[in-house]
Amino acid sequence: MKKYEAVIVGGGIAGLQAAIQLGRYEHETLVIDSDRGRSNLCRCYHNLLGWLEGVSGKELRSIGKKQAERLGVNFLQDTVSDVRKEGNGFLISTNEHSDFITSCVLLATGVVDRIPAKFTDLYPILGLRVFICPDCDGYQVKGERTLVLGTGNPGANMALTLSYWTEDLIYINHERRGVDSDLMAQLAEKNIKYIHQSVESVLSEGDTFHGVILQDGSRIKAKYAFFAFGGNKVKSELAKGIGVELHHNKHILVDGRTKMTNIPGVWAAGDVVAHSEQVAVAMGEGLQAAIWMHKKIIEDK
Repeated sequence: MKKYEAVIVGGGIAGLQAAIQLGRYEHETLVIDSDRGRSNLCRCYHNLLGWLEGVSGKELRSIGKKQAERLGVNFLQDTVSDVRKEGNGFLISTNEHSDFITSCVLLATGVVDRIPAKFTDLYPILGLRVFICPDCDGYQVKGERTLVLGTGNPGANMALTLSYWTEDLIYINHERRGVDSDLMAQLAEKNIKYIHQSVESVLSEGDTFHGVILQDGSRIKAKYAFFAFGGNKVKSELAKGIGVELHHNKHILVDGRTKMTNIPGVWAAGDVVAHSEQVAVAMGEGLQAAIWMHKKIIEDK
């Protein structure tokens, strides 16, 4: 079994930033990534320092990987199936390759957004015309007609949040789940149109969004849309399996300063941690975790 000083599970934004820092410390580091993370889907992050025109998740990941590789960091495309305590370290098992031993583990396993199959045709314009995060991209729809494609209370809350940016909002409750009466009252107060009907198909062409066709055949035109279905999957199963403490919503709890979990030698960073799910925050957490992983590695030596 190959032994590494540090193993990072997840090669998204947090994992890559941690890998770069650990590479700069010249620690023997392995990043194991399935290459299916949510950052692969975003065609443009708009709110990052230094990227005036935005940057796609794939480009950011590609740049980050090259930067880490130049520093000697190793990468493996695979899925980690198990992490368990082994002596003074941890045994990392994968689906397709040999096991690995390490004394430091960073879990940067992320979150999977719940987007119904009906809307997969919109993946090519995620981050361009269709969005998920109002804090990241509410600015992009300023003053424009915008659809909220969602369900129940999550969709209603998204529409109300977006009313800060535009008054031309239509909430389509695709899954037709109930909406609390107080939220319905707030929608009415904000003049947000509410449609309790499923979407039959989406209207898009290239990098342009035109709207949707409802089940009754009517067309709802708009230039932009937000998804708000709730129920995102937090990929914290590996953490739970080794006794890491989780928040009630399954996000991993970490020390605010070190980003280490309650299990010594196990850190977590990025969207899997209970935070705001922002790229810049994920970078910071990955860097912070790497600094404290370094401290443990040199202490052990």
